[in-house]
Amino acid sequence: MERTRFIIGTALILLASRAGNAAANDLATTLKFTPKQKDVDYEIPKPDEIAKCKVEVERVGKYVGWVVIGPQGTVLRRFYDTDSDNRVDQWRYFQHGIEVYRDIDTNKDDKPDQFRWLNMGGSRWGIDKNNDYRIDEWKSLSASEASRVAIQALTDGDVATMQSLMITQEDLRELGVTSSVAAKVLEGSANLGLTMKSVITKSKVFNAKSNWIRFDAQMPGSIPADDGKATTDLQVYENAMVVVEPGPALVQIGEMIRVGEVWKLTQVPMPVEEGKLTVAGGVLMQPLLAGTTDASLPASPEVEKLVKALQELDQKQPQLGVAKPEELAAYNNRRADMLLELANLAQGKDEKEQFLKQCADGIASAVQTASFPQGLDRLTKLETDVRRTGPAAAVPYIVYRRMQAKYSVDMNTAAEGSRDKIQKDFMTSLEEFTEKYPQAEDTPDAMWTIATAEEFSNRMKEATEWYQKLARNTSGAPAVAKAAGALRRLQLKGKPFEISGKDLRGSPVSTAAYRGKGPTLVVFWATWCDPFKADLPQLRALHQQYQSRGFEIVGVCLDVPFGPPAAHSKQIQDFMTTYKMAWPQIIETAGLDSPPAVQYGVFSLPTMILVSDKGEVLSRNSSVTELKTVLPQLLDKK
Repeated sequence: MERTRFIIGTALILLASRAGNAAANDLATTLKFTPKQKDVDYEIPKPDEIAKCKVEVERVGKYVGWVVIGPQGTVLRRFYDTDSDNRVDQWRYFQHGIEVYRDIDTNKDDKPDQFRWLNMGGSRWGIDKNNDYRIDEWKSLSASEASRVAIQALTDGDVATMQSLMITQEDLRELGVTSSVAAKVLEGSANLGLTMKSVITKSKVFNAKSNWIRFDAQMPGSIPADDGKATTDLQVYENAMVVVEPGPALVQIGEMIRVGEVWKLTQVPMPVEEGKLTVAGGVLMQPLLAGTTDASLPASPEVEKLVKALQELDQKQPQLGVAKPEELAAYNNRRADMLLELANLAQGKDEKEQFLKQCADGIASAVQTASFPQGLDRLTKLETDVRRTGPAAAVPYIVYRRMQAKYSVDMNTAAEGSRDKIQKDFMTSLEEFTEKYPQAEDTPDAMWTIATAEEFSNRMKEATEWYQKLARNTSGAPAVAKAAGALRRLQLKGKPFEISGKDLRGSPVSTAAYRGKGPTLVVFWATWCDPFKADLPQLRALHQQYQSRGFEIVGVCLDVPFGPPAAHSKQIQDFMTTYKMAWPQIIETAGLDSPPAVQYGVFSLPTMILVSDKGEVLSRNSSVTELKTVLPQLLDKK
């Protein structure tokens, strides 16, 4: 099939694949190109916006191709020839101006054979080996994304995709897993198709309409080579879980093993049916005992009876603010007792660790809501006991919650003038925690707390140092991305800035639309934020006074939805109407974990960023007081 070529400078480039057979400078045709994988969240202009889009020639180093720019000035697509053979070999797709996915042709047949999710889109990297656009193997796959792909494969009945996720004999041989252990591991992937069909047809909590919501697991464990199970160190999640909707319901992913940059499953995901206790299982984390043929042990009658009693206790939980203090204390005390009993009855260290962590979580939460006066003493005793008897992995988890509980008690009972010292002592304890337990799952959160406290106190050098430490952390914790965002925000002054998203009606909003017209104030806010409410009358007055001269405000709402989407939208609309917020709004639904907030490490509201008419940041931390002085000066220069 003939290919169409276009001259760019002195270079020739093919701007449509043989399969497409269309000129890439035909905007409508260009926008018909779509990702070869379906699980991609990328920006698609509405039909009435296409005329406002444009296609331009672009050269970046040796790369040459076309960029599709949306109606708000953000990049929607890039189609590149990266090896100077006059043929498109990369198709890139964007969301809010950030690349989230890429199709790649590596074998020069004009068909993508590799598929990469990027930035906010994730980190998956799949390979198609037979030109059918199905991923046959993975080059990179996180544990969380592996669980997501597995749930999708299960709901679709896609055995081939599920097979690509399962541990293989070759994988185990590469890891040096002993033959006896490998045989047990592979048992979980036998009869894959029949097992998947059985799950869909028999489960009462999981069906073809179930959707992956989140990955739920503790830190992976390292099994040393000298443990006798493999010739190399192994990284393993013993019993990962996933939350799905509708429900919500739990699905047991089971044991996961890292092979290079790919996390593999060892079993078909199994829904946790109502009223049934799932015991942490897996093969690799179990001790090597002579004569043992089944590494998964059933829950004892004592454990099942106690779990049922705990569920009944939780169903009768006294209401905070309604129940008497002694009733709340008795409930929290009894609950802690039962979880400790379960920990003592646990048949493995992982199960014991989970019960101990649940106990620590419950006590710490009760202390911080002032419903368990004896809770801090119980946490301190729990920490002492676990230090003595183990498991050692639970110690930092309990220590961190004891620290938080103590801080809460100290602040609530502080004498006048003593709070600064309490705050300082807490920061010191957090620093000591990060030094003593650098690999603990709570360490990134501790570092984030220190960094944001330093920034809030305007100690920018110290804040930057902590953000940098956290950004180098390799745990993959959410706080790591936030720290990188905070560093980006602290260095914004004088740099180009653009933010885009959708409003309540789903229409695009972008600061790029106001470039060249006048200064723009970007305000991160939420309906629950009292300081923002206090600023609103003055922001409204400034907007009314200077809008005709080119000044605009773009809000970024970080409310977290509660209830149906329609009710959430009405709540925001009612707030904007009440406070007469007559400026564009970008609506996010993940609070401080939403992409724009993470991208700039936003941790307090309101956060205001003032942008010039050229699209460059004038102030990364503006205020109403500053605006009253700066806006007239900026507008008088026009």
